[in-house]
Amino acid sequence: MALQKCHSRQSLGEVLDSLRAAGNDWALVPTMGALHDGHVALIRQAKAVCREVVVSVFVNPLQFGPSEDFRRYPRDVSRDAEIVRRAGGTVVFAPSSEEMIPKGLTVEVDPGRLGRVLCGRSRPGHFRGVCTIVAKLLNIVEPRYAFFGWKDAQQLVILRAMVRDLNMSVELVGCETIRESDGLAMSSRNVYLSKRERRMAPELYRALRTAWEAYAQFGERRSARLEGLVRQHVAQTTDAKLDYVKAVSLDDLTPLKEVEQGNTLLALAAWVGKTRLIDNVRL
Repeated sequence: MALQKCHSRQSLGEVLDSLRAAGNDWALVPTMGALHDGHVALIRQAKAVCREVVVSVFVNPLQFGPSEDFRRYPRDVSRDAEIVRRAGGTVVFAPSSEEMIPKGLTVEVDPGRLGRVLCGRSRPGHFRGVCTIVAKLLNIVEPRYAFFGWKDAQQLVILRAMVRDLNMSVELVGCETIRESDGLAMSSRNVYLSKRERRMAPELYRALRTAWEAYAQFGERRSARLEGLVRQHVAQTTDAKLDYVKAVSLDDLTPLKEVEQGNTLLALAAWVGKTRLIDNVRL
């Protein structure tokens, strides 16, 4: 099947009706465009599970704060569609803001406390915007599965809670973070980094790995100690400004005094120059 490009709910519905009539199911890979190899990995993993894969391309204004980078966020739907085609995707759904957020939208999905911790502390309303649009996408596309990267671990935890609490008939699949050869987590925002900042940015992951090694090889279980190792490494190797470093439960993002094996997220956010980067490891 040739790649289908849809810009409205109606045109997408017609394509999905034809897939349904043929007895096919499909997966959804929600994106904001500016696709890279991390997105390609999500599409390919979705393709391994479902014959058909819908990739949404929508830069969600609801998840950007007033001083954030909504207007300069990279957009090139034609380029993204070609990447989706090569990765084996079936449909690109690239709606306009008017299609997704008509004037008079009064109902939003608020994740409560989960959306106010970690990234939510410095980005108020961000996860409300994420949940609102992802909920709309899930209702519009009606996928059997939806695929998300573990790089955005807080987002994945929140969306799983939303799906569970609102009894949505979809399974969310978390996929491992795809990294550059030097360890930097792939992100559409990496293009903002200067050459100097790009050389510095991989130290964030190396800092997390330092803590992971202290946990895995030397048995360190104290969260404060592991968080301290991350802070120390970042301070010694970069001039990045940490927003937070926190060990939390993967169940509900509550802070942990000690690591719960197999259920702990050690996450950070930092400003490298004017670019905010996030990363994490699971313990």
